[in-house]
Amino acid sequence: MEKMLYRSELDAQFAGATEDLVATPGWQLGLPTLRGTHVVLRELRTSDAASLYAMLNADEVARFISPPPTTIDGYERFIQWTHRQRRAGEYACFAVTLRGSDDAIGIFQVRQTDPEFRTAEWGFAIGSPYWGTGVFQDGSRLMLDFVFETLGVYRLEARAAVTNGRGNGALRKLGAVKEAVLRRSFVRNGLPVDQALYAILQDEWRATMQLPLVAALPRYVH
Repeated sequence: MEKMLYRSELDAQFAGATEDLVATPGWQLGLPTLRGTHVVLRELRTSDAASLYAMLNADEVARFISPPPTTIDGYERFIQWTHRQRRAGEYACFAVTLRGSDDAIGIFQVRQTDPEFRTAEWGFAIGSPYWGTGVFQDGSRLMLDFVFETLGVYRLEARAAVTNGRGNGALRKLGAVKEAVLRRSFVRNGLPVDQALYAILQDEWRATMQLPLVAALPRYVH
């Protein structure tokens, strides 16, 4: 999911809206905190806006995603939007932090592609100082466990620009299967871009996770 689904123009439709007081089960009330060996995934907070702006607006990160918010205020609105979408049961977005530090260094996000959340699409963006350190591998395992076991997703899709070698490689390491090339399916800087479509099925993920972790995923590199 290379698109930032939030659009600032959508904010107006929520102006003055009241909260739905009907009891909502499970994760829709608030995302759980997921703890890995080196990474902690938690709900985004408004205070994460500055660190996300610094991490995700760097050229080497932003060039493979639709334009992220361009200001810290824009990220604050994005974070508020993620909470609304989570309460609606349509979307979840986690902040990526390191154990021992509460600074957000990236995000993992997932959205439903059918009303029952049996199929979904996910995406991620990690600050470039943490590329190649194992942050993605540790965080993605937590994220996919949440997607398949908590949300009950059966088919999980991801898209990556065909020129995004790091993103394509990361998905393949997780066992995602490349199913197609979507021609000119994404526009970045006014230019159409081909994307590869990947998918992981719930039973495939469960089979992978029965393997020892050292065989399933690369070790974290300090």
